[in-house]
Amino acid sequence: MSGTYDRAGAKEFARAHLRGLWCAAPTPMRADRSVDEAGFRANLRHWFTELGVDGVFVAGKQGEFFSLSVAERKRLFTVAAEVARACGKGTIMSCSDQNLDTVLELAAHAEGCGADFIVVHAPVLHFLHDRDETLVAYYRHIAERTRLGIALWSHPDSGYLMSPDLCLRIAGIPSVVAIKYSVPRAMYSELSRRAGDALLVSTASEEEWLDNILELGWRLYLCSSPPAMLQAAGDTRMREYTDLAFAGRAEAARRVFDSLAPVRQAIRSTKPGGKPPAHTKYWMELLGQAGGPVRRPMLDLTEAERAATRAAFEGCGLRPVRQAAE
Repeated sequence: MSGTYDRAGAKEFARAHLRGLWCAAPTPMRADRSVDEAGFRANLRHWFTELGVDGVFVAGKQGEFFSLSVAERKRLFTVAAEVARACGKGTIMSCSDQNLDTVLELAAHAEGCGADFIVVHAPVLHFLHDRDETLVAYYRHIAERTRLGIALWSHPDSGYLMSPDLCLRIAGIPSVVAIKYSVPRAMYSELSRRAGDALLVSTASEEEWLDNILELGWRLYLCSSPPAMLQAAGDTRMREYTDLAFAGRAEAARRVFDSLAPVRQAIRSTKPGGKPPAHTKYWMELLGQAGGPVRRPMLDLTEAERAATRAAFEGCGLRPVRQAAE
């Protein structure tokens, strides 16, 4: 994709190109916990060419950004932009950080390496009782310093949730194009109904994705790891039910969606509450993708947890047809 547009054209560009399945990318690591760049490249190519993924969300929470250096995050941006450009796919780079200088440094690098969009999560402001003016000014400041379209990200980790009213205020900034709205369905449904063309609204829940296509008219899944976890080469059922729903074939889409229930249950029943990144990476390895260990403060799976996950995987109906990247 790697389109060129100015701030004034950001919303139009996003409506045309920020569509479909955008996968949040875990950061694969070698045994010594250094970034596995070759594995990252292989994963991206696999997702883009074999799993039907339209775009990738780089160095976000799924990517363990909190344990990566700024230099490592920049390198992941560059690699993802190169692979996506070669495959004709899109990128959205996570510039989220509590330090504003780091946000702006990452945004400048994203723009320079050819990213399509950036995402910036709402900063930690739980100690404020009235945050709205602070947040409007925060996003306006960032928007004035990059030409790239900006996706907001509101989630409980910040210590609060941005209200639909506040999101709509921030959407008045010309280059704010989307939001990953990790909130209860009533909240994101309200924002979606009110936003119109001002803001593309999405949430991470794959289990709600089909209903959101059919009931809310959504065309953007932004972003979590299910496109890489519920699918394998030759078994792209998330892509299949998404396209059926986009085409208005609701009953057929529902049948395909329902067929993934054993996969969802296998993941849900074996994921330790304190180890979601490690579980995701191990599941990816079982699918033939690059995963590897996690970095502190995250914990790796125990051998017993790996064995339980492997047993659930073997009975869930997904079958990898490629080998893990070395």
